[in-house]
Amino acid sequence: MESIKSAGLYGMTAYTVEVECDLAPGIPRFDVVGLPDAAVKESRDRVSAAMKNSGYCVPPGKIVVNLAPADLRKAGPLYDLPILLSLMSASGQLSAKLSQCMFIGELSLDGTLRPVTGILPMVIHARDAGFHAVFVPKDNGAEAVVISGIDVYAISHISELILFLSGAAQLAPLSPSPLHTKNDLLPPDFSEVKGQHGARRALEIAAAGGHNALLIGPPGSGKSMLAKRLPSILPDMTFEESIETTKIHSIAGIIDRNAPLVTTRPFRAPHHTISPAGLSGGGSIPHPGEISLAHNGVLFLDELPEFSRDAMEILRQPIEDGKVTISRVAGTLTYPCSMMIIAAMNPCPCGYFGHPTRPCTCSPTKVSRYLNRVSGPLLDRLDLHIEALPVEFRHISSDEPAESSASIKARVDAARKLQAERFSGTNIGQNAHIPAARLHQDCPVTDRGNQLLENAFTRMGLSARAYDRILKVARTIADLDQSEVIDHRHIAEAVQYRSLDRKYWQQG
Repeated sequence: MESIKSAGLYGMTAYTVEVECDLAPGIPRFDVVGLPDAAVKESRDRVSAAMKNSGYCVPPGKIVVNLAPADLRKAGPLYDLPILLSLMSASGQLSAKLSQCMFIGELSLDGTLRPVTGILPMVIHARDAGFHAVFVPKDNGAEAVVISGIDVYAISHISELILFLSGAAQLAPLSPSPLHTKNDLLPPDFSEVKGQHGARRALEIAAAGGHNALLIGPPGSGKSMLAKRLPSILPDMTFEESIETTKIHSIAGIIDRNAPLVTTRPFRAPHHTISPAGLSGGGSIPHPGEISLAHNGVLFLDELPEFSRDAMEILRQPIEDGKVTISRVAGTLTYPCSMMIIAAMNPCPCGYFGHPTRPCTCSPTKVSRYLNRVSGPLLDRLDLHIEALPVEFRHISSDEPAESSASIKARVDAARKLQAERFSGTNIGQNAHIPAARLHQDCPVTDRGNQLLENAFTRMGLSARAYDRILKVARTIADLDQSEVIDHRHIAEAVQYRSLDRKYWQQG
């Protein structure tokens, strides 16, 4: 009995599933074993209908299909196609050597193949496991062919596949398509932002070093507008980053069929009503949450104090580790989540606490209660605290164009190039991820800069984490200056991005 090979997913890890079929005389019965979920159990009805409606014979008697290994739960309808082929092979309706092929696909009742999720990691596994060919639904073909080193066949109907496997028809593997294609829809540009020179500068620093940031200011000051333009100044994705990000999006089932490879950095902006599981990921077989879908991109949290305390606190460990671990009874899964967090908030419920012209209608107690929804440990993990001031009339009415994203991106790319050279041969990507053990090696500070940093540490009562983050931000500011040594002016600018918590959180 030859087994038909398919694949399963456990987190981002794919594994081989062997589909075996046994036929025995007796009362007609069709059982699927091997720890299948409800969608897999229902495949027996889809397979039977697809075979009958495509002109093939469902063998009489007792049918038992086993999905091995039996100790891992199988989920989803992707086993329809291999179950059908296993059944046809066991009943003698198909005779072909299929040991070097992998089959993935959901069936319609008429035998048409429907697309499934998670194709990219499964095709990568098939190639690495030594399979010569993988057969996928036609709508998954563009995503699967991104991977080189294995023949990818896109199938629209089972009759087409059976004829090819039996040698009665020809079928050519897909040809790789161009990979790095720019999105036709250009991201918003910083040239459209009027004023806000301080906030623009701070976001440039954040982009250059991969730092997390908090924007705080009154309604209408442009916080969301600024955050949505951040991806336009981030460095282009490498092919490795594109593959890793696409794997996560493929598992989540949000791949664009017309653009199967994610080549622009993700920008995820979940609503503040999102649950903790929606952020971190969850389910009986956990799927990636928003923080993993933002991997290699930006996670934008608008109206930060409106998020539940549990949702906000769940961010703390992933910010530090660059990965999120989800534990269930069946096992533990880890998804990467190396992303920039950009949060935005008003300074009080009415939004005008600290406004230069409009009075705040909130009591000191209400202001304090609102601000304290954001915990100190989370605030400590946001490297830059940026004040978005009300835009002045002269800026709004000015016809003079602001600096474009392309100009800002050129400086960001130059700073990232310095970091790539500095961290060559390590797993460190940006300044924001410098480990504490390397800080003094990678962040040499002048005597004058050290004196200024010491004064700020003592006067502001900074934590050890805040000290580290100021040093990392100063390292990025120096990189933007193309300076190898961190001077006092770099320290001074970095310190000012840690002062807003003193202005707002120590009020009331």
